Amino acid sequence: MPAQPSQNPSPPNDAAGALRTDARRNRERILEAAREAFSSRGIEVPTAAIARRAGVGTATLYRHFPSRASLVTEAFADQMAHCVEVLENALADPDPWHGFCRVIEEVFVMQATDRGFTSAFLAQFPDAVDYEHSHSYAEAGVAELVRRAQETGFLRNDFTPADVTLALLANSGLVAATQDAPVEASRRLAAYFLQAFRSGHDQPLPPPVHLELRQMHEMPNTPA
Repeated sequence: MPAQPSQNPSPPNDAAGALRTDARRNRERILEAAREAFSSRGIEVPTAAIARRAGVGTATLYRHFPSRASLVTEAFADQMAHCVEVLENALADPDPWHGFCRVIEEVFVMQATDRGFTSAFLAQFPDAVDYEHSHSYAEAGVAELVRRAQETGFLRNDFTPADVTLALLANSGLVAATQDAPVEASRRLAAYFLQAFRSGHDQPLPPPVHLELRQMHEMPNTPA
């Protein structure tokens, strides 16, 4: 008996190529819309709003990104890579204090430029392997950078790596409340912090608090 023709024949090569091209374009539109939405409203913006901004249905969004974590991870991949690069450059700096200052200054500006970045950076996504690696690397790198900067005598001895997280949280609140010139405001705040972090201040601080990047899951979002 001759074989029966398939009821669902595969599309011709040109049709299959068109489908792949459409899928890539949809993915790019979704990521672009997500970056814009996360940057202006934070990572808790509804996925339906992102789909509308991208001009696709929610089913299409979830086909490309099955979870919010996967969407956030991909949307902020470049920022996370840049953070790692900033930290690596600081660790390679022959002047540890200068490297430490660069980390604070550059990450503060990143926070001001991308309002959703802090939430993404401080969030914990168990299914995002790259994020977990980046978090672990960042925590270990910051601890090493703090140790080296203290050995130079420029960073006060009672400074702890948790104080970096404390500074990021403070700048996040500033960015969330600042509608005009957030970058300039963040740069000024960074300068104030770095002066306070520098050794030579005799006034003792309250006991340090235990803060880790991975513990901070929810951050204030900028109102829509």
